[in-house]
Formats: sequence, C-alpha cells, structure tokens
Amino acid sequence: MDAIQKLSIPLAIIIAGALVAGAVYFASIGRAPVNAGAGTQSAQASVNIKDVKTAGDPYIGNPNAPVVLAYWSDHQCPFCKAVEVGGVPQIPLTPAIPELIRDYVDTGKLKIVFKDYPFLGPDSTTAALYEHAVWELYPDKFYEWRRALMLSQDEENGGFGNEESLVKLTNEISGMDGGTVKALVVKKTDAYTKSIEADRAEGASFGIQGTPGFIIGTKLIAGAADPSAFKAAIDAQLK
Repeated sequence: MDAIQKLSIPLAIIIAGALVAGAVYFASIGRAPVNAGAGTQSAQASVNIKDVKTAGDPYIGNPNAPVVLAYWSDHQCPFCKAVEVGGVPQIPLTPAIPELIRDYVDTGKLKIVFKDYPFLGPDSTTAALYEHAVWELYPDKFYEWRRALMLSQDEENGGFGNEESLVKLTNEISGMDGGTVKALVVKKTDAYTKSIEADRAEGASFGIQGTPGFIIGTKLIAGAADPSAFKAAIDAQLK
C-alpha cells in the first residue's frame, strides 16, 4: 500500500500538469497574439488583397481608395477592441484603427473592409448578424454603431452582445431603431449566416487562425499590432 501511495503522488502531479497544459493550449486556439505579424508575415502565408472578396461587406472610406485593408474580427475579442478603440488593461497597445481613419481613411487613401470571424460564442454570432443588418439599413451610421459596440464590450460571453443588449445599444444612437434592425435580422438570418460563414472560411484559407487578422496588399498582419505596422504596409502600397 505504501508503494502505491508513493507512486500515486508523482502520477497525480503529471496528470495535473497535463491538464493545465491542455487548458492553456485550447484557450489559445483562435486568438491571434498581440503583435503577431507586426511588420512581418509568416513564411507560409501567401496573400493578396486582390483575392479577398469584398463585395457586399461593410466598409468605411472611399469605395475607390487606392489601398484596401481587409479586417477579420470577433466582436467579443479583446484584441480586436484593443486595436479599434483601446481601453483593454491587459493589452497595453495604442489602438491603430483611429490613427488609420485619421491619416488614411479621412484623406481618401484607405478603405477598411470589415470581415466576420465569430468564434468565441453565441454572442459573437449574434453581433455579427446585427452588424449585417445595420450595414444594410444604416450604412452611414455603421461605424458609429460598431465603435459603440466595441466600447461596450465586456468579458467573453459576459452578456453584452446578446440580442437585448444590441437592440438597446442601437436605440441609443440617434437616427437608428433597434426594433427595425431586429426585424431584419429575423428575416435574413439564413442569408447573413451564409455570408458570415463564408467570411470565416475565407480568412482561414489565407492563414488567419484567430482575431484580429488583416490583409493589406500582399501582407498578412495576424494579431493586434501597433499602428506603425499598419502604416508601413499602407505606405508601401501608396508608393
């Protein structure tokens, strides 16, 4: 009995270690790390913005801008929030999107196309469905709505992003009606779902394995990068 007890202690330690390692691994699946791809791209990645399907997807900027940035995201992803609006304490990153809007979108040089990659839970999919309806009904209000959504993001599957919270947020934006958006989501759930799934599959085909993921020209930026990484890629396209 004593021998068995002695053997059971190290065996328990090994099993516990394996469980912890497995939990860490599976928690990391689908999340692109901070600064992954910042200024570099995977040797295996071969991408070109010309191959990205952008017709019908939400966008901001000049529709004929010389540079296009495709951006795959999940509305519950804290790394996406860090890139778009900041304010994520555990991700001390200067948000890139506001700088890109100021320096490139507002000057007609850049078009940002928003692609779907929901994977964190049901609220991620619900938010993606509502984004499609908002784009269809209120394209001029789209980014105001999206920014408000990102600012309101809480912990993953924490409640914000469900239907009730999205209707409430929509009603709080002048000129928008949450009930109208909800009705369109109900009507077009199947069509929107097909578009969402196609976006996610397309991103995966380009080597995007989590959020956020970006393609500019022939560069893949996989992760929440600093503004300089995006600006370098955009400036290279403007030469």
